[in-house]
Amino acid sequence: MESITRYCTHIYSVLRRRKIIGVIALILLLASCDSPLVDDSNNEDSGYTRDDALDEILETGKIHALTDNSATGYFIYRGVPMGYEYELLELFSNYLDVDLEITVIDETTSILDSLENGFGHVGAANFTVTKARKERFLFSEPHLSTRQVLLQKLPENYRTLTREQIDRQLIQEPKDLAGKTVHVRRGTSFHERLLNLQNEIGDSINIVLIPSNLDCDSLMALIDSDSIQYSVEDENIANFFQTFHPRVDIRTPISFSQNIAWVIPKNSPKLRDTINAWIEGAGKSSDYAYIYNKYFKWTRKAGQKVSGLYSLRGGGSISPFDDVFKKYAESIGWDWSLIASLVRQESNFDPTSRSWAGALGLMQLMPSTALQFGVDSGQLFMPDPNVYAGTRYIEKVRDYWQNEIQLPDSQEVIHFTLASYNVGIGHIQDARRLAKKHDRDPDVWFNNVEDMILAKSNPEYYRDEVVRHGYCRGREPYKYVRNIMRNYEHYRNFLE
Repeated sequence: MESITRYCTHIYSVLRRRKIIGVIALILLLASCDSPLVDDSNNEDSGYTRDDALDEILETGKIHALTDNSATGYFIYRGVPMGYEYELLELFSNYLDVDLEITVIDETTSILDSLENGFGHVGAANFTVTKARKERFLFSEPHLSTRQVLLQKLPENYRTLTREQIDRQLIQEPKDLAGKTVHVRRGTSFHERLLNLQNEIGDSINIVLIPSNLDCDSLMALIDSDSIQYSVEDENIANFFQTFHPRVDIRTPISFSQNIAWVIPKNSPKLRDTINAWIEGAGKSSDYAYIYNKYFKWTRKAGQKVSGLYSLRGGGSISPFDDVFKKYAESIGWDWSLIASLVRQESNFDPTSRSWAGALGLMQLMPSTALQFGVDSGQLFMPDPNVYAGTRYIEKVRDYWQNEIQLPDSQEVIHFTLASYNVGIGHIQDARRLAKKHDRDPDVWFNNVEDMILAKSNPEYYRDEVVRHGYCRGREPYKYVRNIMRNYEHYRNFLE
């Protein structure tokens, strides 16, 4: 009963913030919270158990999603997390007013196995709804539909041929796959489809299983180079990558239209119902339409943007300055991708950036600060000396906090260092004194000292006798640390 009341209260607060709840809806909602949503006292098959993932999401304030590193799943472009599935997950986490945690798992079977074993709340990786999968999982309402199509190479001289001449040299009907060798990813719905297709055409197809972490881009490259002859992919994904592989034909469907949806643990019907309610509303919104068009309508433009960058593990990069970050991050013992995340927050990787206050370059250093480390203002628009001076300053601030913070957790030192880089050590010490006065932990940043730095915009707090540096626009360092750590987590998803 307590968890149901908490659930109702949370959903009400979300609806109220979105200004979409009226008096009648409020009465109905509160009435439903007076008694269980589902009377399962004598109904073991109701499915509404205490283990429902939605309860954990609302209690912890975080939804944990499993997805893949792909151009439509989740990737990093110019230091920014992107991807069709990722942006939908962001919309849904905002709807619930919770944080989004992403784990990248490239193999479809591994995502499903992880979810089934209690790791993660939802799987979002262009999953086709199949009968076999529905026996193991719940599925949301589909957020798009697509067909499976055959990947095959156009004739070498296709530019000199008519459309009819080209078609005569290609497989046009699924039945023509009889006796052909098709390479398909292990554990995917494509493999299931080919097995069923053999029965439908009454003949054998030589199915060769390949690793499930090979993406469509890689498959098209193999076909283009004549390493394999045929494969299968979802049409929406194939259409995206055809920009890079114009010699691969994708026009032959081998299935009817199939639904793509999120995968949810079998014991979490409340989470499924909440996702479905969101999809029903989100599907009509301009935000959803924009995300869909961005990845599946404006495919040529999107493809050009992420070419070579959608997979950091495939040789892509966070920024053009990664080597500089690696060089100087190592000298102070920090992860280079944490420096990259700080630079993204400071200048969005623009070495010519200049702030209203006179901070310059990638790490937005004040000339007086840089001069302490032998770098003059004329050098601050140059990436190497700018990052050198910036990391030396970080080292100086970090060393200060290592002597101040009583906890052995180096992560807290990082949080305090980042906050001080943004707003100065004095304001952070004020926030620590306020934290101690208001029964918060002065050695812990999140949900403790960060709340007090936020409060320093309020006269009641910045005029307190323990405050020595007065007013602070607290929302800036509050968001600063959170944004850097969030993007750092995204980068680590790809680099680990």
